[in-house]
Amino acid sequence: MAKEASNGDSHGAVKPPPSPSPLRNSKFFQSNMRILVTGGAGFIGSHLVDRLMQNEKNEVIVADNYFTGSKDNLKKWIGHPRFELIRHDVTEPLLVEVDQIYHLACPASPIFYKYNPVKTIKTNVIGTLNMLGLAKRVGARILLTSTSEVYGDPLVHPQEESYWGNVNPIGVRSCYDEGKRVAETLMFDYHRQHGIEIRIARIFNTYGPRMNIDDGRVVSNFIAQAIRGEPLTVQAPGTQTRSFCYVSDMVDGLIRLMEGENTGPINIGNPGEFTMLELAETVKELINPAVEISMVENTPDDPRQRKPNITKANELLGWEPKVKLRDGLPLMEEDFRTRLAVPAKK
Repeated sequence: MAKEASNGDSHGAVKPPPSPSPLRNSKFFQSNMRILVTGGAGFIGSHLVDRLMQNEKNEVIVADNYFTGSKDNLKKWIGHPRFELIRHDVTEPLLVEVDQIYHLACPASPIFYKYNPVKTIKTNVIGTLNMLGLAKRVGARILLTSTSEVYGDPLVHPQEESYWGNVNPIGVRSCYDEGKRVAETLMFDYHRQHGIEIRIARIFNTYGPRMNIDDGRVVSNFIAQAIRGEPLTVQAPGTQTRSFCYVSDMVDGLIRLMEGENTGPINIGNPGEFTMLELAETVKELINPAVEISMVENTPDDPRQRKPNITKANELLGWEPKVKLRDGLPLMEEDFRTRLAVPAKK
């Protein structure tokens, strides 16, 4: 049984989960690992699918309702014999036979979760309940992508996993913050009561190709604005900080957590910390030195600081991010230019 995190105290699981299939222990037939990725048509999900499909022993099933994801992100795998794509909303039960579940389904951008907050909290709560029910039925190991938002507007810096957070339960962002906090609660309750093998990743700001171009997140906003020649809109006061992890590093961390022996929660993010003004200056320098930077009003409950303490990820998973911000931004620019049909000036 997996080792416990310091803030996930367990009184011992009641019983081990069932084996997914008798073929797992067959002497003569080695079955493939069947992996379900909810939200697999999304930004991080599709990069995770790419990595999982590289292993010829994996069969990957994606369930996505395309609320924020896109089939385009998976087009190279459609029709592949080891790949299945199901149009499915996780707030409805799903009956499939799998060995592992990566549960990523959830709108992760403020524009989407504020547009439909009820859908967001349903996805976090009912969707997680449905995936845990599936894991219990078939004996699958399940990984939840939780979020640094569970720390709210943190009173400690940097944030480590033992910190309980400072969250407004009735704010405009709480459908996401509190939804993910409840999802973590459900994960540990199923683990303690039913012996389900769980993994919880608290992921911090992630960027890279395939992000929604106008999703309201700061990196995609700045890059799209710079490519279009529009002013970079920095929310006041501009001194609030974020840490940015390139998507290939994030996927590596998630797979290491799933394959390892620790339940988590474990922070996965890049501890390099930048103010919003510093980020805007970097994007301006790398992409379009001619654009201006303008200050706009801030959104409510916007955290002032966000930086992961990744000691646990480093010690328990042997993980640390490799891609620096200055190296990752040009890779994202190339993808955005293609999709916006704005070629780089010679």
